[in-house]
Formats: sequence, C-alpha cells, structure tokens
Amino acid sequence: MFSLALQKVQNRFLLVNLLTKRIRQLKDGAKPLIEGGNRLPVEEIALQEIIEGKITPLDLSSR
Repeated sequence: MFSLALQKVQNRFLLVNLLTKRIRQLKDGAKPLIEGGNRLPVEEIALQEIIEGKITPLDLSSR
C-alpha cells in the first residue's frame, strides 16, 4: 500500500509526514473519508485515503 500512496505523493518524506498528521487526526476522532474505514486500523485508513486521492499534502497544510 505504501508504494501506491508514494505514487500519489511522489516524495517519501512528505508522504510520511502526511501519514503522521492524518493518523493523529484519526486517533483524535476525525471521521474516515473512505467507506468501511471504521473497521480498519488508522494506518490503513490514512494510506487508503491518500491512494484514493481524498487526502493531499495541501489538505493538511492548513490544519
């Protein structure tokens, strides 16, 4: 999954930063942006959101 997400972001350091921020948001109670997300670990949710284009670096830069 990481390699698929890396194709979307194209910078592994930016991807890790993006994942860290989104995982923290999910752990703090943010709702998943993907269907069935409530049944997955937060790490998989964040990766899948990036793969599906629902989260981009610009989305989290202002949060």
